[in-house]
Amino acid sequence: MTVHDSNGMNGVIVINKPAGLTSHDVVNRVRRISGEKSVGHLGTLDPMATGVLPLVAGRMTRLAQFYTTSNKCYEGEIRFGFSTDTYDAEGEPSSDSCSVNLSLDEIRKAAKFFVGRIEQMPPPFSAKKIQGVPAYKLARKNRDVELKAVEVEVREFEITTFEGDRARFTSDVSSGTYIRSLAHDLGRKLGCGAHLSALCRTRSGEFGLEDAITLEALEQAAADETFASLLVHPRRLLPNFPCVTADEENVARISNGRSVNLPDMSKAKLVKVFAGQSDLIAIASRVAGTLFHPKVVLMHLQ
Repeated sequence: MTVHDSNGMNGVIVINKPAGLTSHDVVNRVRRISGEKSVGHLGTLDPMATGVLPLVAGRMTRLAQFYTTSNKCYEGEIRFGFSTDTYDAEGEPSSDSCSVNLSLDEIRKAAKFFVGRIEQMPPPFSAKKIQGVPAYKLARKNRDVELKAVEVEVREFEITTFEGDRARFTSDVSSGTYIRSLAHDLGRKLGCGAHLSALCRTRSGEFGLEDAITLEALEQAAADETFASLLVHPRRLLPNFPCVTADEENVARISNGRSVNLPDMSKAKLVKVFAGQSDLIAIASRVAGTLFHPKVVLMHLQ
């Protein structure tokens, strides 16, 4: 018995996104480098932003559904004195410039207002859809953008330094939180306007900057045929799901979409099912007791 995961790249790879590229630009670059057509990302980064951009490729794109609520961590810079229409440095000024007479303590006190579960208004230039149309497309045509506030969770919004008109910060937020909106709203609360001037995502779910590689390193690995060594080990994926190693008979059954009894002692509703140490063949959901049914099949028998 062998496990077959099709030709091409199958796995998760973390890119350290450079500034100036959209997330889709990065996806296209990885498609060209790897030769794998089926590639997607696990959470958009704005073109100005850098940092952790996890990508799923091949059969592993089926895992994307389990990452929709992953927490994100950032560090960045906010410039005070005026706001912009995009809420970041790439936009046009949307308020008059004013002098900045703030202290670090004042900014920190104001930032605490945005920690916890809050109602946040997405930026007009965002991917949020209005009647099926992304808001940024309407905004570019100077059409009214009527967005609704969304509940998000900000676990951390810490102002670390302040000098001149710029403050550095770190943040830990729920999926769907706009750091641009945090910067904009902070400036509005302080009465001087503000916008996001720099942003780096340091963590997305279980993936951190320590896992991330540059596109140039990826190209070199492809040339050296060491591409597979850059993939995140499957047992590190979805750490909240227990790992279960199935025997040969159960591997055959579950890879063909059939329910199986697995030696799992946890109470988890979902588990990662492996054939051996590194072949992730399925994500299975608990039916009852130790009986599991495959929710997503990632590899098949050959």
